[in-house]
Amino acid sequence: MKPNQSIAICCPPLLAGRLTSDDANYLALIFRVLGEPARLQILSLIAAQPSQEVCACELVETLGLAQPTVSHHLKVLYEADLLTKERRGTWIYYQLLPEKIAMLRDALT
Repeated sequence: MKPNQSIAICCPPLLAGRLTSDDANYLALIFRVLGEPARLQILSLIAAQPSQEVCACELVETLGLAQPTVSHHLKVLYEADLLTKERRGTWIYYQLLPEKIAMLRDALT
């Protein structure tokens, strides 16, 4: 090869599209939260509803888990900012935060 001949680049630089450290830390936290199968089921059940919301009481029988266990999983998902909640009388309704779900999808593409 001649000294002034440039080397052809076959691939884009590896740093293109790279996550920042803060983004990677946040996503790792979220993926740890989602490492629990019941939490993935909860998100899937909520996403499948036309309104993308579910009353907490509906999840107990559907998941076959005790009410305190379902409440714990909902609390973890809520604290991870994947869900929002609204009290209506004695019931609490949970909704997906679409922008957070989109962020997770985008991080994997």
